[in-house]
Amino acid sequence: MENINFYKGRVALNCLTGSIRNAEKILEAAEGHVVVGILSANYPDVASAVKDMREYQKAVDNNISVGLGAGNPNQWRAVAEISAQIVPKHINQTFTATGFTRGKAGEAPFMNAMVSPCGKPGYVRISTGPMSGKQEPVVAPVATAIAMAKEQGANSLKYFPMGGLKVHDELAEVAKACAEADFALEPTGGITTDNFSEILQIILDAGVPKIIPHVYSSIIDKATGETKIEEVGKIYRMITSLVK
Repeated sequence: MENINFYKGRVALNCLTGSIRNAEKILEAAEGHVVVGILSANYPDVASAVKDMREYQKAVDNNISVGLGAGNPNQWRAVAEISAQIVPKHINQTFTATGFTRGKAGEAPFMNAMVSPCGKPGYVRISTGPMSGKQEPVVAPVATAIAMAKEQGANSLKYFPMGGLKVHDELAEVAKACAEADFALEPTGGITTDNFSEILQIILDAGVPKIIPHVYSSIIDKATGETKIEEVGKIYRMITSLVK
């Protein structure tokens, strides 16, 4: 497996990048404990995404995360096809497409399986694909979802969309289940510099072995479309103060 550089073996950031230079600065600000997100939805086709992402790979030693784009399930195949060609360090994928993607991309990338809050602590929605997401929700106990994700070759649960701390109680149960299963967790959606510490502390307290918080739109400069480097630095300092 491609090695993501987790701070003290526990936490690595995931932040969007607006350019290669922005990606380089993000990596520097987090002292390498980060994967920079590049969204498949931003490209018209797989070929153009592959060409561009290969340039990013060269610039940041492959510390890139191939994304869906706001959890867009319609991008699942593009993510799989791109990842098969470039083999990034990190892949974001719908729960339903993780097995397909692992088969295409091989064992190297660290890949999540996206599940969603369902309003009931101890359970998650696993019907996150483009077709299944339009049907009656399939809700499973977190422990079962983790077991299924493992069987499909995933390395973590991506918990999205959280809406920050709106799902506090559900997040605590997801974290507990991940810790018990020795499985990684990627909290995503509505994470800001204001709630980051509390969200990370919940997950650390549960004993989750590896954590990849996604901090996206809240730290992006709306004028430039690039992630604010000073905000990355601020979040990284929070990580170093919390992870013992």
